Amino acid sequence: MDSQIYGVSNFKHLIMLMFLSLMITRSATLQDNPVTKHPTSPQINSNSVLVALLDSHYTELSELVEKALLLQTLEEAVTVHNITIFAPRNEALERDLDPEFKRFLLEPGNLRSLQNLLLSHIIPTRFGSKEWPIETSRIVQHNTLCDGDNDHLVLALHKTGEKLVGLGKLIRPDDVVRPDGIIHGIERVLIPRSVQEDFNRRRSLRSISAVLPEGAPEVDPRTHRLKKPASPVPVGSPPVLPIIDAMAPGPSLAPAPAPGPGGPHHHFDGETQVKDFIQTLLHYGGYNEMADILVNLTSLATEMGKLVSEGYVLTVLAPNDEAMAKLTTDQLSEPGAPEQIMYYHLIPEYQTEESMYNSVRRFGKVRYDTLRVPHKVLAEEADGSVKFGQGEVSAYLFDPDIYTDGRISVQGIDGVLFPVEEKAPAAKATPVVKVAAKPRRALAGKLLEVTCRMLGAFGQDSHFSTCH
Repeated sequence: MDSQIYGVSNFKHLIMLMFLSLMITRSATLQDNPVTKHPTSPQINSNSVLVALLDSHYTELSELVEKALLLQTLEEAVTVHNITIFAPRNEALERDLDPEFKRFLLEPGNLRSLQNLLLSHIIPTRFGSKEWPIETSRIVQHNTLCDGDNDHLVLALHKTGEKLVGLGKLIRPDDVVRPDGIIHGIERVLIPRSVQEDFNRRRSLRSISAVLPEGAPEVDPRTHRLKKPASPVPVGSPPVLPIIDAMAPGPSLAPAPAPGPGGPHHHFDGETQVKDFIQTLLHYGGYNEMADILVNLTSLATEMGKLVSEGYVLTVLAPNDEAMAKLTTDQLSEPGAPEQIMYYHLIPEYQTEESMYNSVRRFGKVRYDTLRVPHKVLAEEADGSVKFGQGEVSAYLFDPDIYTDGRISVQGIDGVLFPVEEKAPAAKATPVVKVAAKPRRALAGKLLEVTCRMLGAFGQDSHFSTCH
């Protein structure tokens, strides 16, 4: 009896152990198999502060949030904690903002700066107007959603009783209140230090000096030697030596560099400027092939740096990547072909989009000298822009003023230019003259013969030597 009870008891324990092991194995299988998972993605309801922002009267801010691709980032932030948005009024973003700074923010290469600017207006906590400091000597600092170092928001009370958000005033406290956040209206745009530094670095390109050269000594282009000691020239005068001679000075004396304020030898640092404009091409996007040819495939970048160091100016017509992709292997396989193609896109003048457009509008067609002597590139006005080249080999000014620093100007075009080869007309007049001369001479001989016979009949042919 006791043995049966113990047997039943052991059998029950065995069944329980088997059941537990089966449950453990099933749970482990579910954890290892990602297909059986059903994670809960964050859901934003219609009463969210983000939905209220997109439907609010802060239309300029909501458009920038969509352009900066920040909706997913803000949705994740709202699911973790409440947020507070300090929204600038539409006039602050539309009219009060510097146009150059706004253009900088909307460029595709500066997406990170735009995101940091918008995230610096959002703090990851709920902060209502009643929680503002009530004493002028007390300030409250909050970290923002911006990734930059030392990017925090200072909330304080002014002596006049106005509530301050950084350097801006709070004009619409608690404008939108939702369970997951609050929107306050502020007077101006808050610009973080990191974004301002990026803008200053892009605008000024710190290593570039925009002072014009003072001019080079007078040089004889035939012998490449100084004619006489250099005489004082006005500041900003162009170099005396033609740019073609400066490219290949020959075995004689090379032209002296133009005096200037930069560098230990008091001349311009052209190599640094060329590096800066090539870096600008890469950051701008769509001109990687052009930069690769200048740096890797040829030594044109070094030659351009030397020219700029000597005080010369250049305008680069840069074909974009789509245009460069249309070049065939035959066009690039000949020795020196890449250099010749690029030389035809270098104009030894400083031209901007505005100056070229004004010229073609005034004169109709303008021919610019190129470094591919003696070929010139034709420019004319077409469809409100500048068109280069003739016939099928033409290109439009596509991206104006990619880089302009006073000596190097880069203008993006949508095609690769080639010079038009002029052919001498064939001489077709010679056979026509020969064919027409024979009947005339035969007719004249017959008339002379008839005339002499008539004179002979009257006995007067002896007076005319031609009849003999």
